[in-house]
Amino acid sequence: MFYGGIDVAKYRHEVCLLDDAGNVVLQMHIDNNQKGMNKFLQALERLDIEPDSVKFCLEATGHYWLPIYCHLSELGFQLHVINPIQSDALRNLYVRKAKTDQKDALLLADLLRLGRTPTTKLPSETVLKLQTLSRLRFEFVRQVGGLKNRVLGILDRIFPEYPGCFSDVFIRTSRELLKSYPEPEELATVDLSELAAFLKEHSRGRLGEERAKKIQSLAKGTFGITLALDAFALQLRLLLEQIEFIEEQVKVIEEAINEVMEELRPDRDTPYRHVIETIPGIGPVLAAAIIGEIGDVSRFPNARALVAYAGLDASVRVSGLFEGTRNRMSKRGSPMLRNSLWLSAVLARRFNQELKEYYELKCSQGKHSSVATGAVARRLVHLIYALWKENRPYDPNYQWSPPRK
Repeated sequence: MFYGGIDVAKYRHEVCLLDDAGNVVLQMHIDNNQKGMNKFLQALERLDIEPDSVKFCLEATGHYWLPIYCHLSELGFQLHVINPIQSDALRNLYVRKAKTDQKDALLLADLLRLGRTPTTKLPSETVLKLQTLSRLRFEFVRQVGGLKNRVLGILDRIFPEYPGCFSDVFIRTSRELLKSYPEPEELATVDLSELAAFLKEHSRGRLGEERAKKIQSLAKGTFGITLALDAFALQLRLLLEQIEFIEEQVKVIEEAINEVMEELRPDRDTPYRHVIETIPGIGPVLAAAIIGEIGDVSRFPNARALVAYAGLDASVRVSGLFEGTRNRMSKRGSPMLRNSLWLSAVLARRFNQELKEYYELKCSQGKHSSVATGAVARRLVHLIYALWKENRPYDPNYQWSPPRK
């Protein structure tokens, strides 16, 4: 049997092949393209090595590992993928401190030869689509948050009183008002009846002359600066338009996510929700993100392993007689999964009676709100694991009973 290690990079991969005794049989680099793959396959052919007589191990470096993984899998090679954090920790097994692509490829091959790597399967196409779309949505939502902060920063300078005019600066009426009258001076000089009609039109009749008087009064006495006002006004209008553009794209992504979620339904003719969607606090969007990051829950031996994969487990510090008591969340797993579970926990502590009581219990014990929410997130993972593994919907009155012998 032969054992191969592949150090993955953007443009060029380093490959090392060992035999059963740990001797180097082949060491070469291959370009990250079809020509490089053909060069590698020709080298294996010269050594008379068949796909069923070699295993490969590679790091999940960014997204660069996917093409070579897919190509080698299609050719019948057995592959193992490990997290770069794992290989970085195991690198310390070697006495000499060295970090090169050749050394990394050798390390991966040696780990595989010693049986220290897990078997890995690529997620299904449906799961991969959910993962890709959910991550894109998460990135767009993050961008919108950043743009909104910039808008608030501009208002702090030119019209600091404006946020008090509406319950939320970014509701539809407020956005339209800022795009049409980005400078406080414009709001101060516009005809009151015209401003009232504008508010009434864009708020569907909920706002009118009273709100118009308040806005105009604040605009006339604003404490904002007047320096470079035209530049700030242009920036304000463009940022608001960009926010609206990205939010429209988020809606398109969510529609695509809903279509992909339909592929998970066993019977398209009957109403169906994934079992984790039945948990109060987990809606379709968060469910899609969680499913996309986990893939197949059966690949985790227990709920604790899933907690660790999400990075919600506590870091442990013990040495000799010392045992740390201020242990923080490890945050070593999937950041997208951790963020989705955290948002689900924030909702669950409000709408899920069981988890709400658990959150209040932690707070009554003197825990900080964030610490209590982290505890809710971990308990939520255990609940997700149990329901998904047993394929049963959430039931607040469910009573577990041990199986009969």
